[in-house]
Amino acid sequence: QVQLVESGGGLVQPGGSLRLSCAVSRTIFSINSMGWYRQAPGKQRELVAVFTSGGIRNYADSVKGRFTISRDSAKNTMYLQMNSLKPEDTAVYYCNVWYRGYDYWGQGTQVTVSS
Repeated sequence: QVQLVESGGGLVQPGGSLRLSCAVSRTIFSINSMGWYRQAPGKQRELVAVFTSGGIRNYADSVKGRFTISRDSAKNTMYLQMNSLKPEDTAVYYCNVWYRGYDYWGQGTQVTVSS
């Protein structure tokens, strides 16, 4: 079992920045597939940024160059640094971990980009 808790969402103006955190209930040293997804109203959940099984960072084209995914194994925490935010980034952001054949999801944190 893996428990995930997201934090760091909120209201920000266009061009602003936020850093999301995902606290994982177990060591992430051995978890090699984890990342961030988001879902806007009326839209399907989409991939934002992930670590592949090889530890390589992959990003959706819409966020590439603006968002950075990272992780701190000592703190069992994954992060999503979001810069140059746009209104179209508004969504609920979810932390995801694939571990031992099962997808684990956090409860989500709301990000709203508006003037």
